[in-house]
Amino acid sequence: MTSDRALRVGLTGGIASGKSVVLDRLETLGAVTVDSDVLARGVLEPGTEGLSAVIARFGSAVLAPDGSLDRPALASIVFADDDARADLEAIVHPLVRVEVRRRFADAPADSIVVNGVPLLVEAGLVAEYDRVVVVEAPIETRIARLADSRGLTRAQSLARIAKQASDAERRAVAWRVITNDGTLAALQNQVDDVWRALQVERDRAREVARRMT
Repeated sequence: MTSDRALRVGLTGGIASGKSVVLDRLETLGAVTVDSDVLARGVLEPGTEGLSAVIARFGSAVLAPDGSLDRPALASIVFADDDARADLEAIVHPLVRVEVRRRFADAPADSIVVNGVPLLVEAGLVAEYDRVVVVEAPIETRIARLADSRGLTRAQSLARIAKQASDAERRAVAWRVITNDGTLAALQNQVDDVWRALQVERDRAREVARRMT
């Protein structure tokens, strides 16, 4: 990083690992947060370029009666067909990245911006961040969460997990790993430790940059 911009942090992890809880905690602690999942929903709202492209590729069967995207219908297609999933990502990811980069550019120079990115490794985005933080959780815990939150069967959950990077692949690019396998308090303690370390990294980088000017 340079002294004239924020520290850029990528936060990633497998489906149902607890990324959203971690991102919320970091925001409470003072981070500027950007949730790529939220942005991805936004670029597929009615009337958007993204939704038009999805309809052109997948047809009107992925539309709800009110003209909005029928997300379960689309998910049933893309999680059963790797080519379809790649086509969807080719539509959504560039639109999301434009907005993420705008948020980075708009952030105060002394801030720490944390971007929650589910597919950071899969999309080859590691180089866009100064630091990468990974959230992990035991697979059985993730399966249980997916059943509770999305009504997915065990087989459906395992299929979606298999489409993502492995824990080992995410760890290979991680600056810090947060293990979400206990209580909420234990998770928050880990996040707090990571936040303090990020502040040190931000301050150190800015001091080095200052000395070089």
